[in-house]
Amino acid sequence: MKTLTRYRWSVASRVFAAVFGGYALTSAITLLLALVWPLPRAQAVLAASLPSFLLYGLIVLWVFSVRSATRAWVGLAVPTLLLDGACWLLLPGGTA
Repeated sequence: MKTLTRYRWSVASRVFAAVFGGYALTSAITLLLALVWPLPRAQAVLAASLPSFLLYGLIVLWVFSVRSATRAWVGLAVPTLLLDGACWLLLPGGTA
C-alpha cells in the first residue's frame, strides 16, 4: 500500500509541476523573447506569445517524461529563476 501512496504523490507532484512550474517557465521565456526581439513592443509581445502555447505543451510532456518528480521540479525551477533574472536585467528600470 505504501508504494501505491508514493506513486500517487509522485503523480500529483508532477501535475502541479506541469501546471504551475510549466506556466512560470513559459511566462519567463515569453517575456524574455518579447524583450529581446527587435520589433515594436506590441508586435514583439504578440510574436512571443504565439509560440508559447506550443512551448507550454512541450514543457508538460517533458515533466512527465523525466525519471522523478524532483528532477522535474529542479528542471523547471533553475531555468525559470535564470530567465527571470535575465528579464529583470533587460526590463526598463532594471540594472542593465
